Amino acid sequence: MKSLFNGFAALFATPALIGLLAYLPPAQAADKLEEIRIAVPDVSAGPQHSGGGVVDVLRSRQILEKEFAADGIKIRWSFFKGAGPVINEALANDQVDFAYLGDLAAIIGKANGLDTRLLSATARDIKHYLGVVPGSGIKSLEDLKGKRVAIFRGTASQLSFDAALASKGLSERDLQVINLDFNAATAALAAKQIDATWSLSNLIALKARGVAELPLSTDDLGGVGSIQGVLVADGRFVDQHPQVTARLIKAQQQAVSWLRDEQNKQAYIDLVSGLANYPTLILQNDLHNSSFSRIFDPQLDAGFLARLQQSVDLAAEQRLVRKGFVVKDWAEPKFLDAALAGQKESVAVAQ
Repeated sequence: MKSLFNGFAALFATPALIGLLAYLPPAQAADKLEEIRIAVPDVSAGPQHSGGGVVDVLRSRQILEKEFAADGIKIRWSFFKGAGPVINEALANDQVDFAYLGDLAAIIGKANGLDTRLLSATARDIKHYLGVVPGSGIKSLEDLKGKRVAIFRGTASQLSFDAALASKGLSERDLQVINLDFNAATAALAAKQIDATWSLSNLIALKARGVAELPLSTDDLGGVGSIQGVLVADGRFVDQHPQVTARLIKAQQQAVSWLRDEQNKQAYIDLVSGLANYPTLILQNDLHNSSFSRIFDPQLDAGFLARLQQSVDLAAEQRLVRKGFVVKDWAEPKFLDAALAGQKESVAVAQ
């Protein structure tokens, strides 16, 4: 995970963010494409960059770089620790062409007037965990009433948490919510400066160290609160460079096909663990019962769009966005449909 953010930009335009954006390249001319600029939330806990999923496979295999090398088009990957809110700033300032994002960040940008196009799913039903201080007695979401809970606002994790709370008749107003990024929340929980946090598989490491308990996950809620990943593009880029967009989506399918092969699960875990500086045990525990064929299904099918629509509606209800929108109108599946049709033809010819 471009045009994700006109009205929203003003809400997050801080000196620090503006200074960070200054390091990004300026908008490129429409007549000659020299590079493709891709933004990704950085989930790494170490010196290397990692976006997980299809991003790490694309980069490790230089798939996009090889696709466009003969055209003299460079691929510029930009990783952001500030995740969705900062990427939305870059999209609003025409400094990114494509963005791999979690559902809420993509929704916020679109809801606030950015002309983005939803091109493909990149992940579906990603688990979240409730991490609490050991011995706190917190066993359920209801036990969080009045507690200090860290959430990374503006990211898919916030929407995940709000969905989980709503399933129990609760909202953020019932808690003392503190806005911390994932690393800060992890450190705060380990130091017992907060009572709980809601996050991804990084919390498994805290449990292994004995500094956190994980009383529940979205799996225990029947999938409520699991998040979706998407690839969005700047609408102007898509309109000006439809052939490039089509080629990028087609090339992405190389990584998707590799990911969806269950025989590659351990290789994927090793790849992400190395890039993100996570103990292999974290991803093994998080993914051991997961179907990669399902998680990394790229199609913008009715089920996926319905889940996104639910997220849009919840974001509007929780006032995370000013107004909702129709997800079907956002989706532009023609590039992915063409790529998938081409794959089927290639398989048929090979057989």
